[in-house]
Amino acid sequence: MNVGYARCSTVGQDHDLQIDGLKRAGCERIFIETASGTKADRPVLAEALAFVRPGDVLVVYSLSRLARSVRHLIEVGEDLRVREIGLASITESIDTSTVSGRFLFTILGAMSQMEVELLRERTRHGLQAARARGRVGGRPRVLDEGRIEIARTLLANDRLTVAQVAEQVGCSSATLYRHLGGARRLSSSAQAVRA
Repeated sequence: MNVGYARCSTVGQDHDLQIDGLKRAGCERIFIETASGTKADRPVLAEALAFVRPGDVLVVYSLSRLARSVRHLIEVGEDLRVREIGLASITESIDTSTVSGRFLFTILGAMSQMEVELLRERTRHGLQAARARGRVGGRPRVLDEGRIEIARTLLANDRLTVAQVAEQVGCSSATLYRHLGGARRLSSSAQAVRA
């Protein structure tokens, strides 16, 4: 059984072109959705994917109507393949129930993997270049060395609690513990020195 899926991004757009193509492709059931392609949650697509059974072919007018990215397309295609369901696109002339269609889909998968690896490589090189220029990524430190010294002094005085000292230097108690490596031990050792 051929099962169609048509999607438009906005209410103002028209599904007619896709529906006509899906009917010509022999779709007995057509699922119609109006949702942005970038949305991860598309209930009608989920319904269509749950409806198809082994031996069926999910038909779309264009692959761009089905998936929000090449990676998502590969994931959907792999899920359908494992469930023994074909995937066909009218515009791209791809049908994974044929040998040539599976070959083209495999090439798309390889391109998707290459895209991911190139992105990782560019990110790694960019971070290395930034570090070489003295820029370090991540969140900025909440406490600088000056504030840490103030906190140590206040804790050594032993009149303030860790929470009060943290408030004075502008951070949480957990942050203070993390920077001082056990602020309670520090204050108790200072007390022992005074005794």
